[in-house]
Amino acid sequence: MTETVEPAASPNPEQPGPPSVASRLALYQRAGGIATPLVTTLFAFFVGGLVVLATTHKNPLNTYREIFNGTGLSWFLHVGSYKVGLPFTDSKVWFPWDTHARAAENLQFMLVVWLVPLILTGLAVAFAFRCGLFNIGGQGQYLAGAFVAVWVGTSFTGMAGAPHALLAIVAAAIAGAVLAGIAGLLKATVGAHEVITTIMLNWIVIWSGKYLFGFGGPLQNDDPLRSSLAQSNDVPENAWLKVFWGDAGFQGLHVGIFLSVAALVVYWAVLNRTTLGYQVRAVGFNPEAARYGGISVAKNYFLAMAIAGTFAGLGGAMDVLGWQHKVAVSDIETSGVGFVGIAVALLGRNTAVGVGLASLLFAALLTGTSQRNLDPSVFPPELADNLTLMIQGLVVLFVGADVIVLYLWQVRRSIFGRRKRAPT
Repeated sequence: MTETVEPAASPNPEQPGPPSVASRLALYQRAGGIATPLVTTLFAFFVGGLVVLATTHKNPLNTYREIFNGTGLSWFLHVGSYKVGLPFTDSKVWFPWDTHARAAENLQFMLVVWLVPLILTGLAVAFAFRCGLFNIGGQGQYLAGAFVAVWVGTSFTGMAGAPHALLAIVAAAIAGAVLAGIAGLLKATVGAHEVITTIMLNWIVIWSGKYLFGFGGPLQNDDPLRSSLAQSNDVPENAWLKVFWGDAGFQGLHVGIFLSVAALVVYWAVLNRTTLGYQVRAVGFNPEAARYGGISVAKNYFLAMAIAGTFAGLGGAMDVLGWQHKVAVSDIETSGVGFVGIAVALLGRNTAVGVGLASLLFAALLTGTSQRNLDPSVFPPELADNLTLMIQGLVVLFVGADVIVLYLWQVRRSIFGRRKRAPT
């Protein structure tokens, strides 16, 4: 008689099974996405502290405390009872902080001079990254926006203030888009690597600016009293961005801060809520798979670079119309905000929130280590710029630590899993 074998009972569908490979990988990636920027930043500051200790033989914590105070962020720690005027009105209301304190001035400087352009140049690099492109041309796109903004600002002086400023902003954004679009078009048509083309375009813009605003250049200022200065004419005051906190003539906080925050929202919305953003991300993940799925890789290369250049061009316009009000050859030679934007995008993991926080970190670092804010008895001012560059370099160097973080996460899981399986 043949014995009938009953089939094995099916597992309880409500009983949770072991996590799948995909779910474990997603967990590792989320852990790396959160841990890597934090660990990278802490490690960079730790190594920077060792350098401070070795070179000055002083407590690096005192140096970092002075840097923090120089950023103006300490302003939030001194709460009191004050009166503040409402923006663009004559009314005053109660406010918990003194808006005329030295820390408030440092905070305005940080937000205006560094945070606004870093957000926009960081987005310029991040958006291209999401399409699998490495946009090294943020500096040239930023300068192109600044050049066009100052040309429009000084040429159409008969226009009303608001339309004049708006025209300069739009023209600057288009200039950045066109410059970056050239690199995207070359990538899409002949396969020219965007790193090479954007570096070359950077130098084209830099040398063009030196010619335009240098001695005898077509855009050098025409004031006989300032003929010895290699710079443009000043943008008329009615075309300046409105300042709602601080002195309009001395780096007061202007409405460009709201435009930069809006750019973060637009960046997130385009990438996560539009068909264009889906296609850009698909090409960035795997261009061959995207092409097989019917997505035009060439078109998205061009659009991604053009949109990236738009962000950087806006950054140039914000600086010219917000606080510089002119372009000088010396500014062209020393400005590096577009290159810092690369570190911002890397540390921010190409996300809107990450770029915003990374911009704040680098803006604070650049402001706090300026010679006007560091006490020479605590840290030699001539070393301040080197400390800033070193920390930036460490961040870029170790931003790829997600591989190490994920590996250590797997090792930890393996060790704990082995302990659980060990016989008692």
